Amino acid sequence: MKGVLLVNLGSPKSTDPKDVKKYLGEFLMDERVIDVPYWFRSFLVKGIILNTRPKKSAAAYKKIWWEEGSPLIVLSERLQNKVQTKTELPVSLAMRYGNPSIKNGLQELHDKGVTEVLLVPLYPQFAMATTETILVLAEELRKEFFPNMKITSVPAFYNKPAYIKALSNSIKDYLADKDYDHILFSYHGVPERHIRKSDITKSHCNPKPGNTTCCDTPSEAHKFCYRHQCYQTTKNVITELGLDENNVSTSFQSRLGVDPWLQPYTDRTIVNKAEKDGIKKLAIVTPAFVSDCLETLEEIAMEGKHEFLEAGGEEFHTVPCINDNDEWVDVLTGWIKEFQLTAND
Repeated sequence: MKGVLLVNLGSPKSTDPKDVKKYLGEFLMDERVIDVPYWFRSFLVKGIILNTRPKKSAAAYKKIWWEEGSPLIVLSERLQNKVQTKTELPVSLAMRYGNPSIKNGLQELHDKGVTEVLLVPLYPQFAMATTETILVLAEELRKEFFPNMKITSVPAFYNKPAYIKALSNSIKDYLADKDYDHILFSYHGVPERHIRKSDITKSHCNPKPGNTTCCDTPSEAHKFCYRHQCYQTTKNVITELGLDENNVSTSFQSRLGVDPWLQPYTDRTIVNKAEKDGIKKLAIVTPAFVSDCLETLEEIAMEGKHEFLEAGGEEFHTVPCINDNDEWVDVLTGWIKEFQLTAND
């Protein structure tokens, strides 16, 4: 019997600083998120970050929290429920951090008699700290608790035409009645070293600021290059919507620590668009996220808007994530049908 497991990032149980601290501890102690030796990661996270950041993060979560709970969890549940109505296969939901856990998701499917699972990491682009950590943990859990279960995963889908069309249509529909001068595609940032570590050629990727030659030059490295896949997502949407590439930019948000992360940084780009480029009406898309979350609802829609208006901007439009968009649901359902046919061969 076959089943589906949708996996998203996760969220604190509540906005209580204790719950936020627990969530951040699990998230930041992941060796693929903060990829430094355990002793240093433990000192950094447990000794410094968890003693200073939870209260600030809890305050940010309070700004965006819904009556039903965490926006990311609620939106993921809505997506799961819609997909379930389109297929007879059991569809479960899990989070990499927090609850429902991946172990619980696999257990739920196992209890229904599922022996073959289609694992769907809800990230369009591959990254160590997102897709890879999900795949690694799922395999560890399979070996330990579900040895007779087979897991097939959906690879990064940034380049799949059906996804790009659904994403593009969602952007077009939202901006149809909006006035804007420029569209900024903001992706979650990662340290530059993550790009080098994911380079299977060990020589192709050079994530230094201003260098996109490696991203534009075909290479096997692109299969696991987050930076290339982000830029390619932007290009794909530009092509799909027939946008003027001179009115579109790409940037990276949510950096942490002092190590160099992918640039240009979103917060600085937002300010520069207003102060240096004279952009008065800015629209922002966040295609690294399938579901709206703290990084889109607070960091961009609230803080980003404030920074843009303070810098002289006049209108700021945050395009919602693809969330439980019906066309996106149909795309997922299509992949599930392909899985059914393949598994039955």
